[in-house]
Amino acid sequence: MKILFIANRFPYPPFRGDKLKIFNLATQLSKKHELHLITFAESNKDFDYIDDLKAIFKTIEVVKLPKWKSVLNVGIGLLGNLPLQVNYFKSTKFEKALSKILDNDKFDAVHVQHLRMAQYAIRKKDLKRILDLPDAFSLYWQRRKNINRNIFVKLLDAIESRRVYRYEKFILNQFNLNLVCSEEDRKFLIKEHGNENIKVLPNGVDTQKFRPLNHDYSHANTLLFTGNMDYAPNVDSVVYFAEEIFPLIKKEHPHVKFIIAGQRPIDKVLALANTDDIEVTGFIPELQTMYNAASIVVAPLRFGAGTQNKVLEAMAMGIPVVCSNIGFEGLGIVDGEGAFMRTDTIGFVEKVNQLLSSASSREATGKAGSHAILNNFSWEKIATLLEKYCAE
Repeated sequence: MKILFIANRFPYPPFRGDKLKIFNLATQLSKKHELHLITFAESNKDFDYIDDLKAIFKTIEVVKLPKWKSVLNVGIGLLGNLPLQVNYFKSTKFEKALSKILDNDKFDAVHVQHLRMAQYAIRKKDLKRILDLPDAFSLYWQRRKNINRNIFVKLLDAIESRRVYRYEKFILNQFNLNLVCSEEDRKFLIKEHGNENIKVLPNGVDTQKFRPLNHDYSHANTLLFTGNMDYAPNVDSVVYFAEEIFPLIKKEHPHVKFIIAGQRPIDKVLALANTDDIEVTGFIPELQTMYNAASIVVAPLRFGAGTQNKVLEAMAMGIPVVCSNIGFEGLGIVDGEGAFMRTDTIGFVEKVNQLLSSASSREATGKAGSHAILNNFSWEKIATLLEKYCAE
């Protein structure tokens, strides 16, 4: 098959969720199919990596979208009805480049990544188009509204939430097939919008990169959180953990440390490092070393949707995880099969303390997780599923 990928971010280096997914899916599909890519460059640095993708994509079209232009788009968009994140990715130049590609070539399937990029394929009714949503955005915004934030942010959140809900309902009827990364998200969208043309394409794990590395289950001194530390759900999660959960854990395990590993930590996150026994590392190129040094990975997210790479990667390496319902319910596993779900502060504390007190529990949980990932979440298996959707 000849497949065109329309991506919202340049998928290299694959250090964040939206880049990871496109890079790994395309890497697998390129072994059997002819792939083409059109995407945005957020900075000139992205252009330096084009050669790294030439082994995967036959053609690569990159359109520069400077940050100032995106901010201007959002400002103008406040006067309209579209979600602000859709306005953020508006580009006449991109639209013209895509039209030129479609005029000069024919594709068996077009993979559109993200609600934000749906705007470029809405009117292309002659194409076989798949819209790959990372998660149910209306669910994300529904959960985000329940978090205490300043009045200005809450006002913007309320505006965006209403716009996303309406836009999502409209968009789901415009594509041949819609994809989300978990059964939880699929059921939510069907219930909310009444559209059943939605299937699941899970997030995956590079099981060659993230695999058990003779982990030492005897130590119980390190709790780890990973993720992009300018992403609102991650920021809220580490602040909540550091201020409300970690002090209670320290009462029973005074020597334990909390490490926050992820790129672009904002000031609110950096400030946490001023407290005792909390370290903020910034960008870590090889996260495997951080996972393997951890006793437990924690992910107490209070809003968001879909599945969480941090949970999948830790499980793949055999590291036990304690997480909230966000990052767990879409996995299709039972409690304790690599991860435990706890949705309240005291329950979260008790489960972390129980794992810290038992090397055998940490080992049993970790090994169950690596088995579950290998069987269900390898990129090879997920790319095969996307291949099937494209063929259909």
